[in-house]
Formats: sequence, structure tokens, C-alpha cells
Amino acid sequence: MDPDKALELVKSGATLLLLGVPQYTLIGVDTQVFSVGPAFKGIKMIPPGVHFVFYSSSTRDGKEFSPIIGFFIDAGHSQVVVRVWDQQEERLIRVPEEEEERYTQAVRSLEFDKNLGPYDLSLFAEWKRLSNYITKSTIERLEPIGGEITVTHESGMVKNTCKSALERALDEQLKNSKFSTPTEKHPKRGCYYTAIPRIIKRNGVESEQLTSLNLDKTELLETLLVKDYGGAEESLLGELQFAFIAFLMGQSLEAFMQWKSLVSLLLGCTEAPFRTRSRLFTKFIKVIYYQLKYGLQKDRSVGEAGASVLLDDSWFSSDSFLHRLCKDFFSLVEDASIVDGDLLSWTRKLKEMLENSLGWEFQQISAIDGIYFEEDDEYAPVVEMLDEPSGSQHTTA
Repeated sequence: MDPDKALELVKSGATLLLLGVPQYTLIGVDTQVFSVGPAFKGIKMIPPGVHFVFYSSSTRDGKEFSPIIGFFIDAGHSQVVVRVWDQQEERLIRVPEEEEERYTQAVRSLEFDKNLGPYDLSLFAEWKRLSNYITKSTIERLEPIGGEITVTHESGMVKNTCKSALERALDEQLKNSKFSTPTEKHPKRGCYYTAIPRIIKRNGVESEQLTSLNLDKTELLETLLVKDYGGAEESLLGELQFAFIAFLMGQSLEAFMQWKSLVSLLLGCTEAPFRTRSRLFTKFIKVIYYQLKYGLQKDRSVGEAGASVLLDDSWFSSDSFLHRLCKDFFSLVEDASIVDGDLLSWTRKLKEMLENSLGWEFQQISAIDGIYFEEDDEYAPVVEMLDEPSGSQHTTA
């Protein structure tokens, strides 16, 4: 890079000053990971905006790593974010305001410049596709007390829920870690995610109507958008991106469960994509397209503590919740008589990527009244045929 251009980016970009971080610690910003060397003191040339910082301390030989701790920042123009390593707690902590101002001036005077690694700007566009709906208000609304997202604060939060292979793997990683600490040392400090009911229950509602509400999540989506998101579709998408990043980069089990709940909600809508929310669903499909595209890249890894354990092929097996929901949603969109062109285009793009990357097949096996399911699908609705059908015709998508 031209020296004058580099200097301009150093001065205009944000700086993450990280002091006293032990060698071999893994430090991540967005989609980039740095292994701390003896001279490392932070990262410079960070574009203004929302970023996710995460780190994992290691043993002295750099062979074993602690559970990841991460936090979101909304970096301003030329802002300096200062954190200092606490040896006893083995984590990064804030410094007093006066001290932070002193360090800020030193950074702006380029006193730390030779110890700061540059943010790889060629990867910034990829990060923006993963975070474009996250705003400062999204972070303030969702982040836990203290801002730190880590699975060590989530022990016991999801003990009574059914766990997927991925969730069990995360649990096992935490239990077996030499860095694991007793639950009572870390109070439960989870994120303030929106509560998404898995099953809709209402008193005084006939069983047929209740079944309909659970088969089509459109009414639930509309209620949540008004009640929890103030009618702002972008706030819902921001939470979806926040949860995915906290799950993938921060290895948060709670975040994975929230991402799963939001994806299940949206893919479970059969009316909303064609009525008043076609733009929302186009944006949603675009969001999960870029999320899965990033997550499925085989060379993504954060070393021993990395993301490679999270998005392996076993998680994306053909019997996963995502495969089942995608199959139903793809058929719904492709078979619709009237559908938004952008929604159809992005749906086909997502379908093609999953077919090519994972070898998934989306051919429907059975169809009754537009509800598709495989014969051995435990999630398939129980359908009682009151009249003997005279005949049926089925075409595959």
C-alpha cells in the first residue's frame, strides 16, 4: 500500500489497543484472527462501524486454549478502544478514563504504530455482509451486562432443552476444558435476546385454529415485529446477525439457540412471504445465504479454539432442522403462483449453494394439502383424512 494512503487509514480508522496480552493468545476481529507475538499491542486501520472482538488465552506452550470471550463495539472515526490484560482473571478489562485518554493520545501520536497489526481491508466487505443490520442500538439492546459473551457464563441456561449434536459438542468442550471454572464463580449473564415461542398456546382457541397457528408462524411473526421490534424489520435481522456472530465467532451456545429460533420462525411462515413481508423475506434469505456461505468455507478455523468444531458436516446433516425447514420453504416459494422476483432469485441461490456445498436434496417425498414431509420425519404433522381421496397428483419442485 502507498505509504501516504496507509497513514491516512491509520489516522482515520479505529484502533484496538490491547496491552499486556500473553504470547500465543488468539485475538480476533470480525473474520480475522491474530496469534499474539511478543511485540503485539493491538490492531489498527479498523473501518468505523460495528465490529466483534474475541479472544482465547492459551497455556504457556500455546497448545491448549480457553473458551472464547467476545464483545461487540461500535467504533467511531479515529476512535481508540483500550483494553488491558488482567492476569488473574485471564481476560481483557477496561482502564480508567484518564488512563484511556493518555493511551489514546499516544496512539494518535503513532507511539504504538510499529506494534499494531493492520486490519485486512480486503476482508471488510465479507464482514459487512455478515453484520450490515447490526447497529449501536442492536448491541445496546442485546449485549449482556458487562458486554462479554462467553459460554462460561451460560452454564445451566439450557440444561432442560433438547440438544443437537452441535450443542452437545459445545457442552462437552466446556466441561473438558482445563480452563473451565465452577459455575458459581460466573453468574448467569446471558444476552437479552427476544423470546421466541417454539409452540403457540392459547386458551379458548379451537384445536384446528391452534394447529393452523403452529403450522404457519405468520401471525407470531407479525406479533413479535410489533411487540418486540417496534415494527422495524431491520431490528429482527440485526438480532439474527448478532446471534450468528456470537455463535460462530464467540462459540456461544445461547446465541446458537437464538439463531435457530429466529431461523425456524421465519422459515416456518407460509403466508407472510407472499402477503406483506416479501421484502423482509428477501433480506432474510440473503442474510442466511451469506451466513451459511461463510460458515461452510472449509479453511475457516481459529486454531484449537476455533470455529471448525462448530460448522462441521455432521451439523449440516440431511436430518438437521435446517434441512427440513429449507426443504419446506423452498417448495413453498418455487410452487407459489405469485412471488416476488428477488425473493425467488435469492431462494434459488440459497438452494443451489446448499445442494452444491452439502449435497442436500430437496425433493419432496409426500404432500397433503400443501404440507410437505418425509414419511419418517418426526416433526411432520399428524394429518387425519376425514374423506377418502378420489385421487392425488404430485409434482416435485
